[in-house]
Amino acid sequence: MKVNKYLEELREKTADELQADLVSAKKELFNLRFQNATNQLDNTARIKEVRKNIARIQTIITENKLAVK
Repeated sequence: MKVNKYLEELREKTADELQADLVSAKKELFNLRFQNATNQLDNTARIKEVRKNIARIQTIITENKLAVK
C-alpha cells in the first residue's frame, strides 16, 4: 500500500522534480554503500529499498517521455 501511494506522488511531480529526486536518491544510495563498507550501517535493507525507489523514479521519467511523443 505504501508503494502505491509513493507512485501516485511520483506521477504528480514534474520532470525537474523527478530529476531532483533521482539525484538525491542516488546520493543516498552512495552514502548507504559507504556506511555499509565501513560497517556503520545498521539497516542494510535500506539499500535495497533505495535501489527500488531509484528504479521507480526512472520508470516514471521514461513513462512521461513516452507519453509526450
